[in-house]
Amino acid sequence: MSSKLEYTRNIGIMAHIDAGKTTTTERVLYYTGRTHRLGEVHDGNAQMDWMVQEQERGITITSAATTTFWKYLGKEYKINIIDTPGHVDFTVEVERSLRVLDGAIAVFCAVGGVEPQSETVWRQADKYGVPKIAFVNKMDRVGADFFSVVEEIRDKLGANAVPLQIPMGSGEDFTGVIDLIENKAVVWYSDENLGTNYELVEIPDELKEEAEEWRVKLIESVAEADDTLLERYFDDPDSITRDDMLTVMRKSTIEGLAVPVLCGSAFKNKGIQRLIDSVVAYLPSPLQVGGVKGINPKTNEEDIRMPDKTEPFSALAFKIATDPFVGRLAFLRVYSGELKTGDMVLNMRTGKRDRVNRLFQMHANKQNPKEKIEAGDICAAVGFKNLKTGDTLCAIHKPIWLESMEFPDPVIGIAIEPKTQADVDKLGVALGKLAEEDPTFQVKTDDDSGQTVISGMGELHLEILIDRLKREFKIECNQGKPQVAYKEALTRPVEHREVFKKQTGGKGKFADIEVEIMPAEDEFAGLQFIDKVKGGNIPREFIPAVEKGFNTAMMNGPLAGFPIYNLKVVLKDGSYHPVDSDSLSFEIAARQALKNAASKCRPVILEPVMKAEVVTPEEFVGDVVSDFNRRRGKVEGMESKAGSRVIKAKVPLAENFGYVTVLRTLTSGRATSTMEYSHYEEVPEDISKKIIEQIKGKF
Repeated sequence: MSSKLEYTRNIGIMAHIDAGKTTTTERVLYYTGRTHRLGEVHDGNAQMDWMVQEQERGITITSAATTTFWKYLGKEYKINIIDTPGHVDFTVEVERSLRVLDGAIAVFCAVGGVEPQSETVWRQADKYGVPKIAFVNKMDRVGADFFSVVEEIRDKLGANAVPLQIPMGSGEDFTGVIDLIENKAVVWYSDENLGTNYELVEIPDELKEEAEEWRVKLIESVAEADDTLLERYFDDPDSITRDDMLTVMRKSTIEGLAVPVLCGSAFKNKGIQRLIDSVVAYLPSPLQVGGVKGINPKTNEEDIRMPDKTEPFSALAFKIATDPFVGRLAFLRVYSGELKTGDMVLNMRTGKRDRVNRLFQMHANKQNPKEKIEAGDICAAVGFKNLKTGDTLCAIHKPIWLESMEFPDPVIGIAIEPKTQADVDKLGVALGKLAEEDPTFQVKTDDDSGQTVISGMGELHLEILIDRLKREFKIECNQGKPQVAYKEALTRPVEHREVFKKQTGGKGKFADIEVEIMPAEDEFAGLQFIDKVKGGNIPREFIPAVEKGFNTAMMNGPLAGFPIYNLKVVLKDGSYHPVDSDSLSFEIAARQALKNAASKCRPVILEPVMKAEVVTPEEFVGDVVSDFNRRRGKVEGMESKAGSRVIKAKVPLAENFGYVTVLRTLTSGRATSTMEYSHYEEVPEDISKKIIEQIKGKF
């Protein structure tokens, strides 16, 4: 097994918007020698925010990958880093990055603490079992409170947060950190050398007592995680050494039993080198993560591929990007084997072979050509014709299905059209490329109006995509008002028999099905299809056609033509004709069955509801709450935080367009808000009638 892999780390940097992820990444690149000047988000010259839109807005939109190197205890380590967005509209970028990473740095603002999007990305990391290190950033800001953030990580995220450092001062008085493992103070020199030099010194007298208290807590945490150490701890607490602490913390972090917490100020160049040391010390290499599990399509049984270049090749495509110079770039995490330029590989979704024309190691939007990439590494490849996010690539004669990724449905749509007739074809091609890159972006043509409707995760998401059409593809567009992605649901069960007959002379069409149609259980989105046909009344080869028919019919609900959110269909019985029956007949019968039966199932319209969180000064609380009530919102809780009030509410998306502008007016620009999709909920009857009238009035 490759010893090189022991010295590889695949990590992501994740956080709430404005916690300082990109600034932290820029410092990591600078101190590891990857860049020779510090990029700043507010100056628009951050290396990892390479898109024009990112530089203008000071936010991260796409996840950017880079590779850098770091020396720790005399050994050189290779670190692949992915900087992910914090804004909830780009949550897919975080999801697909975490799917392929071995570890993550969760950045928290020392003033804001655990914010809504921090919780979202933390849950995403938990879903994929990604070990985490917490970095409390912005310790130089007024109101910074390291210990309060540690408590919030424990309370809100349910994590076993274990501080390995405590800060020396806060706000303007933040001078360095106390390393509890080394039992020394770490002090950075003035900003003239950009924080490159620091030294370990004795802990100042006024902080010795506090440092001792937290060091005892650290030793207790370490001892509790290891039975042998626990015995030693009871005999002699001082017998637990620095090496013991490092070993146990590494094991606990990798197993997800502990989250080491560090602190610093990325902007003031303090704390980053120790953070990189911790990445190497506590986060796993691909070898420690172990083999990736998949399904062998030949046997339908679980198969494991180890991170070894001698194993058969397997990789997951976690991102597709369009580059103006090299074309379609597919970002791959190689789990086993090796990939060379010119290799033929199998795409499991399409069942087709593809040749890898070129391979690159990425640094933001710059590519470094490579001849081969081995197991455990992240790279970008060119040459794939029909590759989508989440596709498995593998050796042609050793196929394997790796677990793909699930992406949320879009909740908001806008009708667009090009300003000039000459751009009609160009628009179709450009939208196709953008949809390939982003699984949460969908394009469809409205059958009745002929309009092109683009759908995404929020207003900012669509705004950025329209901006990209203008800049990258030189297409100016007119756009309509934002539309909510309503859905429909059936609320009561019904039994139905559908007979489809067609005689046109010669071979006819015949299908007969008996079904029970009802809402699906447990928030299940999509179609739950259960086949209970006995005795061969419907031949086995026609059953998939019945399922396909119901799937197709779900695209048009009975009330206003919105897609049906979830459905359970039990196929109970039926009959067929030995000559006239075929798959198409049964598919049509299923489509007609849903169309004819749906109106008896008391259909309702569902709307997306958003989870909102507003941080406002005390004097504006009443105005903010009454505004939520006006928007059919439900206030679910309030709490005090750093001199402000945090209001949590659930609000229908339809009532929320342009909310940021209204909030600024209400609070003189002093409140901030975050919003993310929560769930679908039944629309009140009076509003449902209005929606149906609007839809019918359009055509």
